[in-house]
Amino acid sequence: MTTRPRLSPAIADVRRAVRGALASLGSSGEGLVLVALSGGPDSLALAAATAFEAPRAGLRAGAVVVDHGLQAGSADVAARAAEQARELGLDPVVVRRVEVGAEGGPEAAARTARYAALADAAVELGASAVLLGHTLDDQAETVLLGLARGSGSASLSGMAPVSWSDRDGYLRPDAANAPARQEANAASGRNREGEGSATAPDARFAYLRPLLGIRRATTLQFCVDSGLEPWHDPQNGDPAFARVRVRETILPMLEAELGPGIAEALARTAEQSREDSEALDHFADEQAEELAEHAEAGLSLSVKGLEHNPAALRQRIIRLAVASEFGVSLSRAQTLEVARLVTDWHGQGELHLPGIRVVRQGALLVFSAAGGGQGRGSSNEGTPRA
Repeated sequence: MTTRPRLSPAIADVRRAVRGALASLGSSGEGLVLVALSGGPDSLALAAATAFEAPRAGLRAGAVVVDHGLQAGSADVAARAAEQARELGLDPVVVRRVEVGAEGGPEAAARTARYAALADAAVELGASAVLLGHTLDDQAETVLLGLARGSGSASLSGMAPVSWSDRDGYLRPDAANAPARQEANAASGRNREGEGSATAPDARFAYLRPLLGIRRATTLQFCVDSGLEPWHDPQNGDPAFARVRVRETILPMLEAELGPGIAEALARTAEQSREDSEALDHFADEQAEELAEHAEAGLSLSVKGLEHNPAALRQRIIRLAVASEFGVSLSRAQTLEVARLVTDWHGQGELHLPGIRVVRQGALLVFSAAGGGQGRGSSNEGTPRA
């Protein structure tokens, strides 16, 4: 007979966090939720807490174990994690083996493969949510990495507590972090009724990150107090990965030089940045609806309308228009090149960006698809033609 663990502070904190996340599902919190389980301390603590809290919320809880196949013995690690999930009472428990490509580097490629496997399992099993084990420490690392890369407010906003899948089940921004956009979300069927809340009626399922306010030390203590034996991924100590260098070197150095509380401060920064980004995205959303007109093979934006907006909104409108119409994510440099057709107009010719052409025609900026691959240079910068 399994001995029930005592309710230690660590167990109470993690359970409370999971309880709040499940409650945030609102009316969509029905049926089955799945835990993304690697067998590590964070996801194992999350799995145990979910196994306890989900039935009390009227939900069934299962688990998805993704075997990336990147390390010797990975299949054994996945099998052990699945066994632990079943011992916790999670059902169903599925193991998915994935093939990790090379695009974007090993970390990005593994993440892409992992989310695809999670999405497939969630859609196949009819889950309303997939719970992810990212902690406050992960959030702090994400913010530092985004800051170092100059990635702008999106990266500084870190990971959102709630993200929604698109109609095919794949990850798209959460309702609050990126308000519903009339054109961008037409394909996914989202409308403004889901805006700013943890409910998106037409989304396949939600990704929840209940542990963003929980330190990694707490999940480790949860496992100790619960008598659970987590797997410790050797790659989490490999300095070849930037995130490991941030975790093992940069954050401890900042704590030593600037004092304790750096991780918490970075997590607060992410929350504040996300709030600001939500507001700007909301206003850009409204402006884009007024300024955008569909044109042959693309769309157009009013030059005067763009000119009258402050830079932060103007650039968001441009990025939104391109992303929604062409599925292209512009870099900051590319966005500024487009904006110069408004703010520094002196008769420039068309601007070539990856997959699209932009030209100013009178009072309009006209965006169209580049035919035959034209305009797709090797540079990341826009290439204006004089």
